[in-house]
Amino acid sequence: MTTDGMLALHTLRRGAPDALPLVLLHGFPLDHRMWLDVTDLLAGDPTVLAPDLPGFGTSPGGPDVAAAVGGTEPSVDVMADGVAATLHAAGVDRAVVAGLSMGGYVAMALVERHPDLVAGLALLDTRSTADDDGARTQRLRVADTVTAELSVEAVLGMRTALLGAGNRGTRLDLVERLDGWIRDQGPLGVAWAQRAMAARPDRTAVLAGYRGPAVVLVGDEDEVTPLEAARHMVGALAGAELVVVRGAGHMTSNESPEPVAAALTALLIRATAG
Repeated sequence: MTTDGMLALHTLRRGAPDALPLVLLHGFPLDHRMWLDVTDLLAGDPTVLAPDLPGFGTSPGGPDVAAAVGGTEPSVDVMADGVAATLHAAGVDRAVVAGLSMGGYVAMALVERHPDLVAGLALLDTRSTADDDGARTQRLRVADTVTAELSVEAVLGMRTALLGAGNRGTRLDLVERLDGWIRDQGPLGVAWAQRAMAARPDRTAVLAGYRGPAVVLVGDEDEVTPLEAARHMVGALAGAELVVVRGAGHMTSNESPEPVAAALTALLIRATAG
């Protein structure tokens, strides 16, 4: 398949061309910009690649990406295959992969579908289990609403829900940034991603089979994918480190980017040495 114009691969920071790169996969309903606070703090000026996932930012929609990779229905697997194809087209055959929330689902799909690509794995504020019936129904309801209204109004509440309880009323700068990032997304992309996430499988067994270096990070005020979900993944992974970020919710990358950058830098060092 060709990748020209399919996935816009944003290089936020370019280090040594022969260095092991760090690939950052964003959460829902955002784009690569959610990583900017973290990339400014990474030690050693590493090569960082942060693609907009299908339907977000400047990338084409999910159906177009699905057609290019041989998929049909909305699927996290399509997202992963699109990322893998984009990386290969950029000359990247091995990378440390970090994903937050939806990006974590994509990272786990990469481990399953493109294991040779993943030299190190960081799972931030995410979960390896599938949605239960209630969560799945809610995702599909939101997808239908944004499609019918051709508006992202139905997900604007996430501008506060994604933050820790202590930051919702005090970090108005973050609320404003999240509001702007969400409003920049297309409703059809938001709907496609909701349907893709609703259909994703449990990938705990995939983590159990992964043998590379890994870190699991979670905000201690994350109400979307709480500490129990992080501990579940650590229990499945062989030798994974658990990092708990104090005073942060689901958006650790923006609420408290310093420990996130430190954890990713340490993982990159481990993967490079290994």
